[in-house]
Amino acid sequence: MKILVVDDSKIARMGVIKSLKDVQPKAELFQATNGHEAVEIFKKERPDVVFLDLTMPVMDGYEALKKIIEIDKEAQIIIVSADIQSEAKHRVLVAGAKNMYPKPINGEIMMRIFEQDLLL
Repeated sequence: MKILVVDDSKIARMGVIKSLKDVQPKAELFQATNGHEAVEIFKKERPDVVFLDLTMPVMDGYEALKKIIEIDKEAQIIIVSADIQSEAKHRVLVAGAKNMYPKPINGEIMMRIFEQDLLL
C-alpha cells in the first residue's frame, strides 16, 4: 500500500506517520510539504491514500484536493487540519475528500479511518 502524507509542518507529518505505522506497518510512505508537491507525487506514484493538510504555502490543500480528484475521481483523501470549522469540512467533503479530522491524530483515530472511511 502506498500512502502520501502532505503537511508543511514536519512535526505534523511525523505525527501522522507514527500513527500510520501502528495501523499499516508495511505501507510505502511518501511525503510532501505543500499541495504542488502532493499533486506531482500523486501523478507519479498513485498512492492508495492521501493524508492532506489544508493550510500550506505554494498550493493549499483545497487546491491540491481539487487537482488530485481531477486526476483520479476515486482518490482516497483524508483531510487532517487544524481548521475544524464546519464550513471547511463541508467544502472538502463536497470536493471529494472521504473525511476530515482535526490535528493531531493518534493510533485510535487512524484505526477508525482505515476501518470506516477508506475503501481499500
